[in-house]
Amino acid sequence: MTDLSTFQITRRWPARYPDRIQLYSLPTPNGVKVSIMLEETGLAYEPHLVDFGRADQKTPEFLSLNPNGKIPAIIDPDGPGGRPLALFESGTILLYLAEKTGKFLPIDPAQRWQAVQWLMFQMGGVGPMFGQLGFFHKFDGKDYDDKRPRDRYVAETQRLLAVMDGWLAGRSWFVGEDYSIADIAMLGWVRNLIGFYEAREIVGFDRFTHVAAWLERGLARPAVQRGLDIPSRA
Repeated sequence: MTDLSTFQITRRWPARYPDRIQLYSLPTPNGVKVSIMLEETGLAYEPHLVDFGRADQKTPEFLSLNPNGKIPAIIDPDGPGGRPLALFESGTILLYLAEKTGKFLPIDPAQRWQAVQWLMFQMGGVGPMFGQLGFFHKFDGKDYDDKRPRDRYVAETQRLLAVMDGWLAGRSWFVGEDYSIADIAMLGWVRNLIGFYEAREIVGFDRFTHVAAWLERGLARPAVQRGLDIPSRA
Protein backbone atom coordinates (compact mmCIF):
# COMPACT_ATOMS: atom_id res chain seq x y z
CA MET A 1 0.00 0.00 0.00
CA THR A 2 1.36 3.42 -0.98
CA ASP A 3 2.06 5.67 2.00
CA LEU A 4 1.23 9.33 1.36
CA SER A 5 1.39 10.37 5.02
CA THR A 6 4.60 12.32 4.42
CA PHE A 7 2.55 14.84 2.45
CA GLN A 8 1.11 17.39 4.87
CA ILE A 9 -1.96 17.92 2.68
CA THR A 10 -3.22 14.41 3.45
CA ARG A 11 -3.81 15.45 7.07
CA ARG A 12 -6.59 17.78 5.92
CA TRP A 13 -7.75 15.64 3.00
CA PRO A 14 -7.00 12.01 3.96
CA ALA A 15 -6.49 9.60 1.08
CA ARG A 16 -9.03 6.77 1.18
CA TYR A 17 -7.33 5.26 -1.87
CA PRO A 18 -3.65 6.15 -1.58
CA ASP A 19 -2.76 4.06 -4.63
CA ARG A 20 -4.76 6.47 -6.82
CA ILE A 21 -3.84 9.93 -8.07
CA GLN A 22 -4.97 12.47 -5.49
CA LEU A 23 -6.69 15.48 -7.07
CA TYR A 24 -7.14 18.68 -5.06
CA SER A 25 -9.39 20.98 -7.02
CA LEU A 26 -12.65 22.82 -7.62
CA PRO A 27 -14.78 22.76 -10.81
CA THR A 28 -13.53 26.11 -12.14
CA PRO A 29 -12.17 26.55 -15.69
CA ASN A 30 -8.66 25.78 -14.45
CA GLY A 31 -9.74 22.96 -12.17
CA VAL A 32 -11.77 21.06 -14.75
CA LYS A 33 -8.82 20.85 -17.11
CA VAL A 34 -7.36 18.14 -14.90
CA SER A 35 -10.60 16.36 -14.01
CA ILE A 36 -11.49 16.16 -17.71
CA MET A 37 -8.02 14.85 -18.52
CA LEU A 38 -8.27 12.22 -15.80
CA GLU A 39 -11.68 11.15 -17.07
CA GLU A 40 -10.44 11.04 -20.66
CA THR A 41 -7.39 8.94 -19.82
CA GLY A 42 -9.19 6.55 -17.48
CA LEU A 43 -6.55 6.90 -14.77
CA ALA A 44 -7.72 5.98 -11.28
CA TYR A 45 -7.95 9.06 -9.07
CA GLU A 46 -9.51 10.37 -5.89
CA PRO A 47 -10.91 13.92 -5.98
CA HIS A 48 -10.82 16.28 -3.01
CA LEU A 49 -12.82 19.52 -2.99
CA VAL A 50 -10.80 22.63 -2.16
CA ASP A 51 -13.53 24.96 -0.95
CA PHE A 52 -12.76 28.62 -1.70
CA GLY A 53 -15.69 29.62 0.52
CA ARG A 54 -13.74 28.26 3.49
CA ALA A 55 -10.42 29.56 2.12
CA ASP A 56 -9.10 25.99 1.90
CA GLN A 57 -6.54 27.14 -0.66
CA LYS A 58 -4.91 29.38 1.96
CA THR A 59 -4.46 26.70 4.60
CA PRO A 60 -0.97 25.46 5.54
CA GLU A 61 -1.89 21.98 4.32
CA PHE A 62 -2.80 23.14 0.83
CA LEU A 63 0.09 25.59 0.63
CA SER A 64 2.45 22.73 1.46
CA LEU A 65 1.47 21.23 -1.91
CA ASN A 66 1.09 24.46 -3.88
CA PRO A 67 2.80 27.48 -2.32
CA ASN A 68 0.98 29.65 -4.88
CA GLY A 69 -2.35 28.79 -3.27
CA LYS A 70 -4.14 27.92 -6.51
CA ILE A 71 -6.04 24.87 -7.72
CA PRO A 72 -5.61 22.31 -9.18
CA ALA A 73 -2.83 20.24 -7.67
CA ILE A 74 -2.16 16.52 -7.63
CA ILE A 75 -0.13 13.81 -5.96
CA ASP A 76 0.63 10.83 -8.18
CA PRO A 77 1.61 7.91 -5.92
CA ASP A 78 3.16 6.21 -8.94
CA GLY A 79 5.33 8.97 -10.30
CA PRO A 80 8.67 8.65 -12.10
CA GLY A 81 10.65 5.72 -10.77
CA GLY A 82 7.58 4.56 -8.87
CA ARG A 83 7.95 7.35 -6.32
CA PRO A 84 5.14 9.78 -5.39
CA LEU A 85 5.18 13.05 -7.29
CA ALA A 86 3.36 16.25 -6.31
CA LEU A 87 2.54 18.82 -9.00
CA PHE A 88 0.68 22.11 -9.33
CA GLU A 89 -0.17 24.38 -12.30
CA SER A 90 -2.88 23.01 -14.58
CA GLY A 91 -0.80 23.16 -17.78
CA THR A 92 2.04 21.25 -16.16
CA ILE A 93 -0.36 18.60 -14.89
CA LEU A 94 -1.90 18.20 -18.35
CA LEU A 95 1.54 17.69 -19.88
CA TYR A 96 2.51 15.24 -17.15
CA LEU A 97 -0.64 13.13 -17.53
CA ALA A 98 -0.26 13.15 -21.31
CA GLU A 99 3.32 11.89 -20.97
CA LYS A 100 2.32 9.33 -18.37
CA THR A 101 -0.45 7.81 -20.47
CA GLY A 102 0.73 8.52 -24.01
CA LYS A 103 -2.65 10.12 -24.73
CA PHE A 104 -3.84 13.48 -26.05
CA LEU A 105 -0.38 14.72 -27.00
CA PRO A 106 0.66 13.81 -30.57
CA ILE A 107 3.70 11.61 -31.12
CA ASP A 108 4.73 13.47 -34.26
CA PRO A 109 7.13 16.20 -33.07
CA ALA A 110 5.65 18.98 -35.23
CA GLN A 111 2.09 18.24 -34.11
CA ARG A 112 3.27 17.78 -30.54
CA TRP A 113 4.69 21.29 -30.46
CA GLN A 114 1.54 22.64 -32.05
CA ALA A 115 -0.44 21.19 -29.15
CA VAL A 116 2.00 22.69 -26.65
CA GLN A 117 1.86 26.11 -28.31
CA TRP A 118 -1.94 26.22 -28.06
CA LEU A 119 -1.74 25.08 -24.45
CA MET A 120 0.58 28.04 -23.79
CA PHE A 121 -1.85 30.30 -25.69
CA GLN A 122 -4.54 29.27 -23.23
CA MET A 123 -2.33 29.66 -20.18
CA GLY A 124 -0.96 33.07 -21.16
CA GLY A 125 -3.95 34.56 -22.96
CA VAL A 126 -7.34 32.89 -22.80
CA GLY A 127 -7.36 32.19 -19.07
CA PRO A 128 -6.09 35.54 -17.77
CA MET A 129 -8.05 37.68 -20.25
CA PHE A 130 -11.35 35.81 -19.97
CA GLY A 131 -10.99 35.85 -16.20
CA GLN A 132 -10.48 39.62 -16.13
CA LEU A 133 -13.50 40.12 -18.37
CA GLY A 134 -15.53 38.02 -15.94
CA PHE A 135 -14.47 40.27 -13.07
CA PHE A 136 -15.32 43.53 -14.82
CA HIS A 137 -18.50 42.26 -16.47
CA LYS A 138 -20.12 40.13 -13.78
CA PHE A 139 -18.40 40.56 -10.43
CA ASP A 140 -17.22 43.54 -8.37
CA GLY A 141 -15.70 45.32 -11.34
CA LYS A 142 -19.11 45.78 -12.95
CA ASP A 143 -19.87 48.48 -10.37
CA TYR A 144 -16.95 50.67 -11.47
CA ASP A 145 -18.14 53.86 -13.14
CA ASP A 146 -15.11 53.84 -15.43
CA LYS A 147 -15.87 51.21 -18.10
CA ARG A 148 -12.48 51.41 -19.80
CA PRO A 149 -11.09 48.35 -17.96
CA ARG A 150 -14.14 46.28 -18.94
CA ASP A 151 -13.96 47.46 -22.53
CA ARG A 152 -10.26 46.63 -22.69
CA TYR A 153 -10.91 43.02 -21.71
CA VAL A 154 -13.93 42.78 -24.00
CA ALA A 155 -11.71 43.83 -26.91
CA GLU A 156 -8.91 41.45 -25.95
CA THR A 157 -11.35 38.56 -25.51
CA GLN A 158 -12.77 39.28 -28.95
CA ARG A 159 -9.27 39.35 -30.40
CA LEU A 160 -8.41 35.99 -28.85
CA LEU A 161 -11.68 34.46 -30.05
CA ALA A 162 -10.90 35.72 -33.55
CA VAL A 163 -7.48 34.05 -33.43
CA MET A 164 -9.10 30.79 -32.32
CA ASP A 165 -11.87 31.08 -34.89
CA GLY A 166 -9.47 31.60 -37.76
CA TRP A 167 -7.34 28.66 -36.72
CA LEU A 168 -10.31 26.32 -36.29
CA ALA A 169 -11.67 27.02 -39.77
CA GLY A 170 -11.39 23.66 -41.52
CA ARG A 171 -10.19 21.90 -38.36
CA SER A 172 -12.12 19.82 -35.84
CA TRP A 173 -9.64 20.46 -33.04
CA PHE A 174 -6.67 22.69 -32.38
CA VAL A 175 -4.28 20.09 -33.78
CA GLY A 176 -6.18 19.13 -36.91
CA GLU A 177 -8.25 16.01 -36.36
CA ASP A 178 -6.53 15.09 -33.10
CA TYR A 179 -8.29 16.05 -29.87
CA SER A 180 -5.52 17.00 -27.45
CA ILE A 181 -4.58 18.73 -24.22
CA ALA A 182 -4.87 22.02 -26.14
CA ASP A 183 -8.61 21.46 -26.48
CA ILE A 184 -8.96 20.18 -22.93
CA ALA A 185 -7.27 23.34 -21.62
CA MET A 186 -9.63 25.71 -23.43
CA LEU A 187 -13.03 24.03 -23.25
CA GLY A 188 -13.82 25.07 -19.68
CA TRP A 189 -12.76 28.67 -20.28
CA VAL A 190 -14.88 29.18 -23.38
CA ARG A 191 -17.85 27.47 -21.72
CA ASN A 192 -17.40 29.71 -18.68
CA LEU A 193 -17.17 32.85 -20.80
CA ILE A 194 -20.63 32.45 -22.31
CA GLY A 195 -22.16 30.65 -19.34
CA PHE A 196 -21.06 31.62 -15.85
CA TYR A 197 -19.58 34.98 -16.92
CA GLU A 198 -22.70 35.77 -19.00
CA ALA A 199 -20.53 37.44 -21.64
CA ARG A 200 -21.96 35.85 -24.78
CA GLU A 201 -23.63 39.03 -25.98
CA ILE A 202 -21.01 41.56 -24.94
CA VAL A 203 -18.25 39.73 -26.88
CA GLY A 204 -20.51 38.84 -29.83
CA PHE A 205 -19.73 35.16 -29.38
CA ASP A 206 -22.19 33.89 -31.98
CA ARG A 207 -20.17 35.39 -34.82
CA PHE A 208 -17.25 33.09 -33.95
CA THR A 209 -18.91 30.13 -35.63
CA HIS A 210 -15.87 27.85 -35.73
CA VAL A 211 -15.23 28.31 -32.01
CA ALA A 212 -18.91 27.65 -31.29
CA ALA A 213 -18.86 24.41 -33.31
CA TRP A 214 -15.63 23.31 -31.62
CA LEU A 215 -17.14 24.00 -28.18
CA GLU A 216 -20.22 21.97 -29.06
CA ARG A 217 -18.04 19.04 -30.18
CA GLY A 218 -16.00 19.20 -27.00
CA LEU A 219 -18.92 19.45 -24.62
CA ALA A 220 -20.53 16.43 -26.29
CA ARG A 221 -17.69 14.17 -25.12
CA PRO A 222 -18.85 12.01 -22.17
CA ALA A 223 -15.55 12.46 -20.31
CA VAL A 224 -15.86 16.23 -20.62
CA GLN A 225 -19.42 16.14 -19.30
CA ARG A 226 -18.26 14.14 -16.27
CA GLY A 227 -15.14 16.19 -15.65
CA LEU A 228 -16.98 19.50 -15.59
CA ASP A 229 -18.60 18.54 -12.26
CA ILE A 230 -15.54 17.08 -10.49
CA PRO A 231 -14.88 17.47 -7.61
CA SER A 232 -18.54 17.63 -6.66
CA ARG A 233 -19.56 20.70 -4.67
CA ALA A 234 -22.19 18.66 -2.82
